[in-house]
Amino acid sequence: MGNLDFDKKKLKNTQFSTLESGEYLKAQSQEIRLGKEEGLDVSVYSNPEFDWLQMEQIRMGLKDKVDVSLYADPAYSYDTMKQIRLALYSEIDLIPYLDRGFEDDSLEEIRTALLNRLPIDKWLRDEMVTPQINQIRIGLCEQLDVSRYADPKYNWMQMQEIRLGLEKKLDISAYSNVLFSHLQMREIRLGLESGLDVSLYGRLIYSATDMKEKRLGLIDRKQAKTTAPGGKESLLSMRMKSQFDISIEDNGNRAYAYIPKIVENLITKEDIYDELQRRNIVFGIKQEAIADLIDKKRSNKRILIAEGIPAQKGKDGWFEFFVRLDLPRIPAPLPDGGVDYVNIEAFEMVDKDEKIAVYHAAGQGTDGKNIYGETIHAENGNDLRPLRGEGFTILPDGVTYVSQMNGKFEYINDQIIISNMLVVREDVTSTTGKLEVDGSVYVIGSVYSGGYIEVTGDIIVEHNVETARLIAGGNIMIKKGSCSKHDCFIDAGGEVSGSFFEAANINAVGNVKANYIMNSDINTMGRVIVSGSRGVLLGGRICAVKGVDTFNLGNKSHLITLLEIGRNEVYDREQAVFAEKRELVVAELTALENGWKKLVRMQAARPVSEEAMKKVRSKILAKNQELAELDAEISKLANVTDQTMKMPVCVRGIAHEGSVIIINTMKYVVPSEVRRVIFKLRNSKVAMVTI
Repeated sequence: MGNLDFDKKKLKNTQFSTLESGEYLKAQSQEIRLGKEEGLDVSVYSNPEFDWLQMEQIRMGLKDKVDVSLYADPAYSYDTMKQIRLALYSEIDLIPYLDRGFEDDSLEEIRTALLNRLPIDKWLRDEMVTPQINQIRIGLCEQLDVSRYADPKYNWMQMQEIRLGLEKKLDISAYSNVLFSHLQMREIRLGLESGLDVSLYGRLIYSATDMKEKRLGLIDRKQAKTTAPGGKESLLSMRMKSQFDISIEDNGNRAYAYIPKIVENLITKEDIYDELQRRNIVFGIKQEAIADLIDKKRSNKRILIAEGIPAQKGKDGWFEFFVRLDLPRIPAPLPDGGVDYVNIEAFEMVDKDEKIAVYHAAGQGTDGKNIYGETIHAENGNDLRPLRGEGFTILPDGVTYVSQMNGKFEYINDQIIISNMLVVREDVTSTTGKLEVDGSVYVIGSVYSGGYIEVTGDIIVEHNVETARLIAGGNIMIKKGSCSKHDCFIDAGGEVSGSFFEAANINAVGNVKANYIMNSDINTMGRVIVSGSRGVLLGGRICAVKGVDTFNLGNKSHLITLLEIGRNEVYDREQAVFAEKRELVVAELTALENGWKKLVRMQAARPVSEEAMKKVRSKILAKNQELAELDAEISKLANVTDQTMKMPVCVRGIAHEGSVIIINTMKYVVPSEVRRVIFKLRNSKVAMVTI
């Protein structure tokens, strides 16, 4: 199809409805993300009609700079896309064959034939299926007269029998009648190989089973005749005693010999070498294997007698890192099942100008040779794209990466992030003043009364936090824990974790994790997770959109513990934010579409530059993609809170009487002590399920 038609199709496919955008799967989103990271025009495949395998083929084509417009069509299967893409690398045009109706494995057979410069076009018919094309390709590769069977009237098994006869230089006219089944053909072929008079049974009136019985009877009579006392062996009997087969596999890289176990089947080394010479097999011949095959009479076994040297692909490029990438993201467990937040290494520090990585370029491949003595060209290794991220620079050699600052090193989603980190080697109090940092803060001591820390990155506190305010764009970790009188405020754009929290006020986008939480007010878009057999979630109010997982809930004193799960205040606030963002994106998209319509009207009166049209179209595609991703997030949030939530509240130990559980506004008060239960919605009511 033309480029203009393709562009119109892209525009149409990206203007899909809100309902369709919700069909984006995780794997599809992953392909779009990878494309963006590789700097590709993901609008080419940001269409929910493509499955993730199709998206992968388009992304790989864009990466390798081939014309993906030739196959970026949802109507083409993943396999068809793959064959077109591979053909483009070798400057092979498969589109005419695609137009004829060939696809998937058939295209692979055609591509392989064209790659080996075989005249497949001369014999290809539109009604042929993949196995038939395969038999023709093998015959051409073996330099056989494929005109004897390259006819759609033969099924592929009949073709195979005729091909095998041609390889043995047999008179295939004895069985090439299309009315013979492939099993009948086989019996006649085997008879010819044994030097039998196949006219005695090679007739349509006999079934394949009848033919086999008659063939074996003829062999028995021939053997009895030639081994009679004083009898002389005829030339025909000698042909009977020289039965073997050489088969070629692995695209001409291996040859196997097979000698059937027949009484007095006389095969010599010369027979093997003559057949190899006839088949033009000249390289990698295994003389010891042939000698062993004949001398030790290894019949009924396939023996490798010739083997080429495979091409060796060059080693792919790789990065050598000089900083640790394997810091444990999950703290070590304690004996009681709790989590050791105290001894976890939360980050790696680097110094300015410190070498952090070196890239080793891809290596060249080593050519091979097949058993016909032909060179097999090797692929070179694949180079990796340069590392992305921030806080580092690449030296003039183009391969050495060094840090631009003293800071915290992270390697997340194949990106290097080196951010400013302030290390505070003393306690933070009201006298310290406000710590406001564009980056992260690591407090080696504690944060006491009046302490204030606000950062764009993470906050790590080695010891305790009391009366203070901590605000982070990323995660907050308080290794030993927080204890206050409801005057400790913690706000995180990521996770909040620590050994314990008492009377804390926590707002988090990610999970909140501890070994026990008491009398705290927690609001999170994630889950509240309390670990260990001594872990307890006691008192306070917990609003957790994704649920709660704790060992014990409440206590015997009936201290009120309130859990609000799913569609709660936090959920409503997030939905309101999404709604506001969506309204803004829709307004921007509407303005762009109006601008597009205006350009189209202007085009009717006077020419509008292609660049201007392309620029507006590109903005519309990008804004459609932004709307689709936003709708996917909205749908994802709704799915988290519906009645299919598997474990809204999981109590692995004891849930005490009086604990209040609200799931999607449905309220339930625990009437008495229960053990090992899950609280979930069932028919719009909160129900208990035993673990």
